[in-house]
Amino acid sequence: MRLADAVPQKGSKKRRRRVGRGISAGQGASAGLGMRGQKSRSGGGTRPGFEGGQMPLYRRLPKLKHFPVINRQEYTTINVKKLADLPANSEVNLASLTAAGIVTSSKNPLKILGDGELNVALKVQAVAFTTGARQKIEAAGGSCEVIE
Repeated sequence: MRLADAVPQKGSKKRRRRVGRGISAGQGASAGLGMRGQKSRSGGGTRPGFEGGQMPLYRRLPKLKHFPVINRQEYTTINVKKLADLPANSEVNLASLTAAGIVTSSKNPLKILGDGELNVALKVQAVAFTTGARQKIEAAGGSCEVIE
């Protein structure tokens, strides 16, 4: 086998169609692009996503990373380390935390988060607990009560 023998098979290569070169060439005058309009012009056509002047879909959607959650549950959150200063075996709920001045807003239900350490046994009442917070409260000898 020589380099000169490496040629395409007969019939596998087609000639390029020369458009717009007269009526006898088969694709004369409008070159197969129709009569008039934007798509028949040289350099014609539109960019991807163009909707003819209508506000395109990518501009109609909200410019956010994610769509917002409708009726999202808001919580008053507090970390376990803030509860470490409270006296042992005391009941901890939203009302007692507001009275102690630890929580300033009691508008939303209470959720306990697990940042920090706790060495005091407490009876904690809240709407929600993180797994870490529940483990730390129970490891200190306290109890977690989920209220509605």
